[in-house]
Amino acid sequence: MILTLEAAGDAAALERYAQNNAEKFQGVLEAAKRHGLIAHRFYGSEDGSRVMVADEWPDRQSFESFFQEQGGEIRPMFEAAGVTTQIEPKFWRELSMQDAYGWGA
Repeated sequence: MILTLEAAGDAAALERYAQNNAEKFQGVLEAAKRHGLIAHRFYGSEDGSRVMVADEWPDRQSFESFFQEQGGEIRPMFEAAGVTTQIEPKFWRELSMQDAYGWGA
């Protein structure tokens, strides 16, 4: 299952926050792995005005358990990027299309 989180925010500010708070990011990553995280990336739009997280989880419940535990650590990361809106995760299921490529297809 793929999860995306997207919001208006300053991608460069988020990168600076990550560089200055590497131990916080590592702690959240380790917690996510304990909850089953398969893959994770942060992205910024080309103009730097939006940030997005793309994760792969075994199921929705694994992510929700992780986020319930770590939400207090995650919110300041987004706030550092100027994100002020509520971030709503979007969950995506893989479609059977007979054209899968990469990611161990």
